[in-house]
Amino acid sequence: MAERRRTDGCGPITAMRVFIALDLAEAIRQRIARYLDGVREFAPEARWVRPESTHVTLKFIGEKPADAVEQIKQALSSMEAASIEVAFRGCGFFPSPQAARVFWLGIEASPELRSLAAAVEEATAALGIPREEHRFTPHLTLARGASGSGAPGWRKGDRRNPGFQRLQEKLAVGAAPEFGTMTAREFFLYQSQLLRGGAQYAKIARFALR
Repeated sequence: MAERRRTDGCGPITAMRVFIALDLAEAIRQRIARYLDGVREFAPEARWVRPESTHVTLKFIGEKPADAVEQIKQALSSMEAASIEVAFRGCGFFPSPQAARVFWLGIEASPELRSLAAAVEEATAALGIPREEHRFTPHLTLARGASGSGAPGWRKGDRRNPGFQRLQEKLAVGAAPEFGTMTAREFFLYQSQLLRGGAQYAKIARFALR
């Protein structure tokens, strides 16, 4: 856990950078790993994710003190939500192929996924956590451009980016990738730690789906 300094002279307090997400079935994760091995060379300057770190983000929260994290756990544990069928297929670029910052893998899911994301949004908003500015867009981030945000929507400064051009040419002549379908029966509160080699994620709480 990272340390933040109090301004009242009482010493350091601990804080965590946290988010809420679904984990992936191992078989799907392995298929994604093999796919990345085959396409990574076509965008060598991009920041590619590690397959073991892939997850379906429901809500990014950011840095919170330990007591606030406990409140988040309690709020999520009181939620009632159903299990979710999730299919992973296809890919694309945010915010557009011409101004690509993010290479993503597509997600097709039963309506319960949006219901769960909405319930998470309500539960965290009740704790004073800001609501998302953009509509929930389920996807898996596979790579980010050499610089810039990983957010799906258009952002100030977005412009034509040739960094993914070779990858786009490769994808244009092949079939859309298929990675399989899974049933999500749980979701997790994760801690994110920013290290020299990239972010590392650890599950700190599990919540069952009926």
